[in-house]
Amino acid sequence: MKKFFIGLLLTGASIANAQQHPLFKDADLQAGEKLIAENQCNECHIRRVGGNGSAIYKPKGRINTAGALRGMVEYCNTELNLGFFPEDTNAVAAVLNKHHYKFR
Repeated sequence: MKKFFIGLLLTGASIANAQQHPLFKDADLQAGEKLIAENQCNECHIRRVGGNGSAIYKPKGRINTAGALRGMVEYCNTELNLGFFPEDTNAVAAVLNKHHYKFR
C-alpha cells in the first residue's frame, strides 16, 4: 500500500508538470514562489497599476505566448537589477504562467 501511495504522489506531480507549457517543464515552482516573495514583485505591480496588482497580468495583446512571458520576467530582472540566473527567470515565469496566464 505504501508503494502505491508513493507512486500515486509521483504520478500526481507528473500530471501537474504536464499541464505547464513545455518551456517551463523543468522549472522549480517553489524557487519561483520564493523569488517572487523575496523581490516583492506583487508590491511593485501594485505601485504600477494599483488595486491588488493583478491588472498587470495579461494586458491586451501584450503577453500572448510563454516566450513573451519569460521575456517580460527577464525585462523586470534587467530593469530592476534583480540578478536572476536564467533558471530563476524561468521559475518565476512558470509560477506566473501557472497562476495567471495558463499557456499550455
